[in-house]
Amino acid sequence: MTQKITIEPVTRIEGHAKITINIKDDGSVDHAYMHVNEFRGFEKFCEGRMVFEMPLITPRICGICPVSHHLASAKAADAALGVEPPRPASLLRELMHMGQIIQSHGMHFFELAGPDLLLGWDADPAIRNVVGIIQANPALALQAVNLRKFGQEIIKTVAGRKIHPNFAVPGGVNKALTAQDRDAILSGLDASIATIKAGLELFKGWAAQNADQIAEFAVFPSSYMGLVTSENGLELYDGNVRMVDKTGKQLELFPASNYLDNIAEHVEDWSYLKFPYYKKMGWPDGVYRVGPLGRLNTCEKIDTPLAQAEFVEYRKINNGKPIENTLHFHYARLIETLFAAERVRMLLDDPDILSKEILNTHHNYQGEGVGVIEAPRGTLFHHYWVDKNGQIKKVNLIVATGNNNWAMCNAVDLVAKRYVKGPNITEGMLNRVEAAVRAHDPCLSCSTHAVGEMPMVVEVRDLQGNLLNVVKRD
Repeated sequence: MTQKITIEPVTRIEGHAKITINIKDDGSVDHAYMHVNEFRGFEKFCEGRMVFEMPLITPRICGICPVSHHLASAKAADAALGVEPPRPASLLRELMHMGQIIQSHGMHFFELAGPDLLLGWDADPAIRNVVGIIQANPALALQAVNLRKFGQEIIKTVAGRKIHPNFAVPGGVNKALTAQDRDAILSGLDASIATIKAGLELFKGWAAQNADQIAEFAVFPSSYMGLVTSENGLELYDGNVRMVDKTGKQLELFPASNYLDNIAEHVEDWSYLKFPYYKKMGWPDGVYRVGPLGRLNTCEKIDTPLAQAEFVEYRKINNGKPIENTLHFHYARLIETLFAAERVRMLLDDPDILSKEILNTHHNYQGEGVGVIEAPRGTLFHHYWVDKNGQIKKVNLIVATGNNNWAMCNAVDLVAKRYVKGPNITEGMLNRVEAAVRAHDPCLSCSTHAVGEMPMVVEVRDLQGNLLNVVKRD
């Protein structure tokens, strides 16, 4: 008979998920599943709201990456109302986004993934966490905390608050940057770059010692997707969407407004998270990956010197071809963090960053708008249909983590089959399976929607806990 092992919850990620591992009689794994078992209905309950409210509502989807939703929402509202933000406003939006990339990527590498890499997969769970990092390397832990603080302070300085900002509005932003604020951000930049470089050296040292493990840990081919510049450089704020196949050959290059011509979503009955795929290749052949690994496989260069030098070294791993190793999400994530820090300097050195020309109020109503941005976890689409009064009629979201759903599920299955073997199941085996999810840095709370009605079970109990009645909706 098949034995089932359940890991619930998956730890050191944002949101709630569980993993079920089906073990055969001989102790080997038959199949492992990742179930996203929370539901967020933002698409539905945004209907009827005013479009200018959306940049305030949608950041509440997630407390980890509210900036990404805030900006994608503002860009969708820009498009729906037919208004182009002034250049200084776009610079300020991007600056806030770079702060988001730095704080989110920095936190993931050092505080969430770091315990596995620095302390070991099999370390005692009581210390395999941020506390263990502090105990093992206090100086590095302090650097890591300060790196995240730097990113958060950029967001606060630009937008007025670190979480759920009220900054970007249709047509621009509502707050200019002062010279004092610019200088305050610049004063912390060099130390943050030094921390990112330390993280890169730490990972590369770990990778050199664990090359065999990287080569066997959820390595598989797929297509890849991400935003690129006009010259196929890495882009996190704007640009066209590029898709490449497993060999690196371009499949598509399209503006965000055409995403529905290229992306469809598959549904499985064991997860609330849908499975996006490339339409022309169909399901499941058209599955792809996004996020740091996907973006560095999609782009051909990085337009900042330090990150470009790291990118050249990184792409040597597979002789310039797409890198398929799931654990190299961490490497790619650090390179992107370095790019974001360098981009902060470029933005702050631009004279327009201090301009007060930050809002365009001349609308040319379009009725429909798509906003896209590269959230830390991958490509994020907001699509709004709006009536002439500015009221939302329909919303479609394809959230960054959703794009990686197939990849996470496949990684879980591959790692479970490689490392889990009965009858003696160890915690370290199961932690490796969790790490397959963790490498993707999922944000599950903002990624789940449903097709049809949401199943529901309501239990009515008395004060003693006795079950009085059960009401079900299938």
